Amino acid sequence: MSDTSARSVMDTSFTELMDLVKHGPDTFVGIAPKTRWGRLFGGQVVAQSLRAAQLTVDAEYAIHSLHAYFIRGGTDKEPVRLEVDRIRNGRSFTTRRVVARQSNGAILNLSASFQRPEEAVDVQPTQLPDDIPPAESMEDSGWGALLERRRTSPEVGRSVAYLRLAAPELPNDPQLHACGLAFISDGAPTGAARAAHPAQIKDPQKEREFFTGASLDHSIYFHRQTDPTEWLVADMRCHTLVGARGITVGNMFTSDGCHGATIVQEVLLRERRAD
Repeated sequence: MSDTSARSVMDTSFTELMDLVKHGPDTFVGIAPKTRWGRLFGGQVVAQSLRAAQLTVDAEYAIHSLHAYFIRGGTDKEPVRLEVDRIRNGRSFTTRRVVARQSNGAILNLSASFQRPEEAVDVQPTQLPDDIPPAESMEDSGWGALLERRRTSPEVGRSVAYLRLAAPELPNDPQLHACGLAFISDGAPTGAARAAHPAQIKDPQKEREFFTGASLDHSIYFHRQTDPTEWLVADMRCHTLVGARGITVGNMFTSDGCHGATIVQEVLLRERRAD
């Protein structure tokens, strides 16, 4: 792992984020490059936790689902320690639990399940909607140098985003591709919750001044292999918004309509109150 302790996320590659250092039995350390907001991107911690779990599982097993709770915000001032618990090694399925920690305690708890390949039918009832405009016509709302995003809210409670991992160096490795999808998937759900809120604020700066929030938990069901360095379409819908918590559910498709993953996230969405 290269020394990036004083570097910005703008100068850090995705493969460096995934280059974990072993620190004892089933324990790894990942870098935490500096962000402009001073806290770690949730998708980074999910991706690093998934990578730590992968490093303890036989390569023939592929991730099929993960469930993560964001416990507290991570800081970009110190590395992330990833502790893996080998819950079960089965013939068809293998399960891992990962706790991501920093000096102030646990920042994320992740459960991941892996499956050995099986010959079975492949049916896709869910289709890419035909009302999604091309990426070039959407607002550019990406950040840093790793996540490219184009997003729009076509209707109340719905957000559509094109997401792409800016990682030209990423090898053709299904495990790293799954980590890349996990990384970018956290950039999609919040927009659907905001699109369900009665205060429809279109200006991004005013939206940040009006709302404060965070991801509370995040689940991904991996269906088919995708390349996260190509545009993926996330069609997210908010199912309910109550108690400042919004439940968003959506599908991620390749641009040619392959259903790659399903995402479920609960987001915290609070209105900022005057002091």
